[in-house]
Amino acid sequence: MEYVSRVPRPPLDGLIDDLYYLEGAPPYPRLTLPPMPGAVLIVNLGAPFRIRAGTDIAAADYADGVVITTPTRAMEFSYPPGTRSVGVHFKPWGPAPFLPMPAAELCDRPVTLEDVWGRSTVAALRDRLATAAGPHEMLTLLEDQLMRLVCETAGLGLVRHTSSVIAAATGAVAIGDLSVAAGVSSTHLAQRFKEIIGFTPKRLARTYRFAAAVRAIDPAGPVDWLELAGRAGYYDQAHFGHDFRTFTGLTPTRYLDLRRRFLREHPGHVLDVGLLPAD
Repeated sequence: MEYVSRVPRPPLDGLIDDLYYLEGAPPYPRLTLPPMPGAVLIVNLGAPFRIRAGTDIAAADYADGVVITTPTRAMEFSYPPGTRSVGVHFKPWGPAPFLPMPAAELCDRPVTLEDVWGRSTVAALRDRLATAAGPHEMLTLLEDQLMRLVCETAGLGLVRHTSSVIAAATGAVAIGDLSVAAGVSSTHLAQRFKEIIGFTPKRLARTYRFAAAVRAIDPAGPVDWLELAGRAGYYDQAHFGHDFRTFTGLTPTRYLDLRRRFLREHPGHVLDVGLLPAD
């Protein structure tokens, strides 16, 4: 697969980790994406793909694209034999200035790009992308579109600063101290988080802690789960295992088996960043 990415120019770099272009045959027809502290926007330029956002939500096809706010559980992506798209990897608070609704309404519920930006805006963007000279020009076109659409969002500075504190501590923070440091009530802080990220500071801290644990796993070698859990801030292995199953539906050892399968069958693949084969 071809994968091209870059960081956008200010002020988008305060909202976005990177813009990316992806094209080619996926390593597996279905891939599971464990929840991470970040959101994604995809402009689809190929055949529709399918997303299943949990056992209680029916799988849906996405032809024009999709917006997924920071998730709290794993999602399954089903790809066509050849996929082509450009997209945005947002910071947890990043989508808010581009959304016409509170992020809480989209928590673990992907929506089409048309639902967010409108049919005419999305159609015009896709037309421009279809005639672009290559991936780098496509990313510039997407960046320009984002610059036109970004808007002021009440409470964004508060949520961004507090989330950055949580991220720097990889979730190992006393939630009550966050509101005190910010000079607001815990209720006000939680409400702003729900509006801008989709859930509370406590849930975001759990997500960062889980992400730290996952990123510490080296599927190529032996894993000391007790030591790994302790370094990630879990008070014991049972606590770690409970959170792991909550976020992924898998035990840590089953997760490791699937990561090792990906590594074994597709060494060095650009998508081997935590995605798991689901078939």
